[in-house]
Amino acid sequence: MGDPIADGELVVLLAPGRPRRLVRASRGPQTVGDEGVVDLAPVVGAPEGTELRWAGRAYRVVRPSLEDRLAAVRRKAQIVVPKDAAALVFLTGIGDGSRVAEAGAGSGALTVALAHFVGARGRVHAFDRRADFLAVARSNVTAAGFADRVDFAERDVAAAGFDLTGLDAVILDLPEPWGVVAAADAALKVGGYLATYTPTYNQLERSARAMRDGGFGDVRSRELLERALHVGEGGTRPEFEMLGHTGFLTVGRKGG
Repeated sequence: MGDPIADGELVVLLAPGRPRRLVRASRGPQTVGDEGVVDLAPVVGAPEGTELRWAGRAYRVVRPSLEDRLAAVRRKAQIVVPKDAAALVFLTGIGDGSRVAEAGAGSGALTVALAHFVGARGRVHAFDRRADFLAVARSNVTAAGFADRVDFAERDVAAAGFDLTGLDAVILDLPEPWGVVAAADAALKVGGYLATYTPTYNQLERSARAMRDGGFGDVRSRELLERALHVGEGGTRPEFEMLGHTGFLTVGRKGG
């Protein structure tokens, strides 16, 4: 059993063979997906791991992981998938207390991941030139419980820049990221990282060239492929389908 669950805190309902549900531990009825209405009043103030009886089943109430938060993201635009988000965080050194800018917030999946890793002491600045995408991203970040870690701004950073300095990392999920390299350089601290996420080889080539021409060092590119396994006694094998090409990751370092 863990620390007591606070009123209004995000929690996950877990039961074998049932979809996980991300909900607020609040008093009073709330609708959960298409499965009906639940009242979480009995778990407010109870330890993490408390059992809740609902709809004829026993659920464990636990705090959400990053995967739980991302699974609840509502999509309007194509998202940066977890395998790529994790690599971007690792390659750019993002951690507790980091200050990060993201251009091309889209549906906010990467924003949620960044907010998780920068922690309560860090800050994420999320930019998008489309107000409708920004509204969806803000809604998803709020639903994930990270609204207090993210600043949103409707802006075309290719034309107007970031109006920020001393950032630890800048991540560009844009059709023409090479046009933002100079603005990213101005926003980064020395030693900070610039990363681009692009779907085609032509975009990848132009992004890497612009980074090198712009003075970024240690410019590297990679692609990640993910394949699940079907595990059974005496019958373990790869799944027939896999998560193949999603995007190319290119990372360079200012002053490197």
